Amino acid sequence: MPQKNKLSLSVQYPDARLRDLVSRSLIRRWVQAALLAPAELTIRFVDAEEGRSLNRDYRGKDYATNVLTFAYSEEAMDDDAPTQADIVLCGDVLEREALEQRKTLEAHAAHLIVHGVLHAQGYEHETDDEAAEMEALEIEILAGLGIDNPYRKS
Repeated sequence: MPQKNKLSLSVQYPDARLRDLVSRSLIRRWVQAALLAPAELTIRFVDAEEGRSLNRDYRGKDYATNVLTFAYSEEAMDDDAPTQADIVLCGDVLEREALEQRKTLEAHAAHLIVHGVLHAQGYEHETDDEAAEMEALEIEILAGLGIDNPYRKS
């Protein structure tokens, strides 16, 4: 059995719609599956208004997006410091996409959290090679959690 990395996890639900479906224990399981090193993470569920504001203010894109990752570890002076990040999920977008993609809300939330955790650890998808590497890792992690390939078209 693989060793679990040390995890300090804070979960915030200012948009409480997903609190019962996406519990802290599920989130911890999903995050732990995607961790490659110790981490200090905050997962925050927001509504479309806060999601849009964050995306506009930090990425210059004036719309709510499904997941935003604010990684702070890149600024750390100590290479042994844990990965530190805030991962923000927009409940409105998450619900809409799950419906459009014919996925359960739980499976889509798991995918976006795994995606955000990988971003927090330095994975990107700016190039085709990066995207292929990141998607393969997401598929593998999610399969280990019993969740279908999120990139397979239904």
